[in-house]
Amino acid sequence: MIMAGGGLAIAAALGVWFWQAGSASSAEATSELALAAGIDAREQKAIEAIVRDYILKNPEIIPEAVEILQNRQQASAIDSMRGQIEKPFAGTAFAGNPNGDVTVVEYYDFNCGYCKQTERDVARLIAEDKNVKVVFRELPILSETSNDAALMALAAAKQGKYYAFHKTMFATGRPTPSTIQAAANEVGLDIAAARAFIATPEAKSEIQNNIETAQKMRFTGTPSWVVGNQTQVGAVGYDGLKELIAQARAAN
Repeated sequence: MIMAGGGLAIAAALGVWFWQAGSASSAEATSELALAAGIDAREQKAIEAIVRDYILKNPEIIPEAVEILQNRQQASAIDSMRGQIEKPFAGTAFAGNPNGDVTVVEYYDFNCGYCKQTERDVARLIAEDKNVKVVFRELPILSETSNDAALMALAAAKQGKYYAFHKTMFATGRPTPSTIQAAANEVGLDIAAARAFIATPEAKSEIQNNIETAQKMRFTGTPSWVVGNQTQVGAVGYDGLKELIAQARAAN
């Protein structure tokens, strides 16, 4: 009977179809799967022919299947690091509702023009949605001054003034020694304490951890986002953020 083994039979056939140009070990593994399903060689070939014909007539299922697989892999990667990703540095590197039902995580660079544009979208989001939490993670990849500003932001988090510095730094202009100092002064940072913290392994480790996580998430630039089980790269805009949040809420 051609459908012997049910879903496992189809899996075996698909395995042969997708891996027939691959290694001998892949083909052998698929044949073993077919045997385990109780399919003999004649039945296996019949199933392969049916599946091959269906795929040729409906090739759109291939990118659809790949997308589903990638989404599942992405969700698994996020779940494995969710605690690290969503926990704000020093407990203060966030804005919005600390107990929000959805956490939006933004990886950003103070030298990124799109990140500066996004700051307005985030401010509007937390003003209009009282049940969202936005966690900020420094990803200083554009220049050395990006790193300097990111370290000062972490120092501000240690002093409970993270979001004030974050907003002021973007409003002040691109990072330079003078603009970083001006933003720190404006929000009332203890500069001596900030500079002492910046020199610590804790500060440097936080930046490095963010970079490594971004690499695992395959982020290609800033801003990059993690919302629920989804990631996005780029300035998605206010409406884009709202859509990501809606999808995360629907999935909960």
